[in-house]
Amino acid sequence: MKESYWGYFLILLGIFVIVIMMLVNNVTTTNTQDYYLLKEVTQAAMIDSVDYGYYRETNELRIVKEKFVENFLRRISESVNINNTYTFDFYDIYECPPKVSIKVTTKTGSFTIGGNASSFDIVNKIDAILEDGLDTPESIEKDRNS
Repeated sequence: MKESYWGYFLILLGIFVIVIMMLVNNVTTTNTQDYYLLKEVTQAAMIDSVDYGYYRETNELRIVKEKFVENFLRRISESVNINNTYTFDFYDIYECPPKVSIKVTTKTGSFTIGGNASSFDIVNKIDAILEDGLDTPESIEKDRNS
């Protein structure tokens, strides 16, 4: 009889460990996925919202604010997890030079353990600057003279 209690104890301990691992895995995976998703979507949306007419005239990069927000929300809505609630805050969107600051808050589902309901809010912030990286004749001449 004593050995059967040890068996029950090990089974309950195993179930408890699996539940804890699932909770921790959900939180950490969500944070990592949200960060890289935010990074990639921001970069792609900035490139999609470049004003090429202005670039041809002045040889400077400029993005269109409304186009950036539209591209960002379209791209991120295709990739987010449907079980979470996301809040997007756009702090700074500068058209020229292109710079954006975004904060994404993810509210995960609530977990009930022993009568206590818990939920996690994961916050990711990113500042992105778009650079062209092109060598123009003027910049090459400045580098030679300096």
